[in-house]
Amino acid sequence: MGANNTVLIAGFAQLPKGTTQYEKYQSLAVVLVINVETEVIEDAEFTFIADLTNYYLTSLVRGYDLKQGINPLVEILRNRVLIPSQGAVIQSIKSAYDRYRESKTAVYAYK
Repeated sequence: MGANNTVLIAGFAQLPKGTTQYEKYQSLAVVLVINVETEVIEDAEFTFIADLTNYYLTSLVRGYDLKQGINPLVEILRNRVLIPSQGAVIQSIKSAYDRYRESKTAVYAYK
């Protein structure tokens, strides 16, 4: 993970009320390290209370090629993340993806 060809992108989503996670954080954050040359997610971290949840989610998104778009990753998450905050996980990933796309557009506009 080289700092010269990567960016750090964050995405956020509100957690469902009534969950332990909501009581502690109210929102979910995901932080992604994306290689801007390959567009592959090199690393990820989520703000979950349980380390196992963070580990599992990270294993699902690490190595994902964003050139495929976000929808295939969303389907993976829908099928494999069966927790009350599934929607927040998906929304935080979409938020980070949108921020990444916007940043690429802004960078290319100034070249």
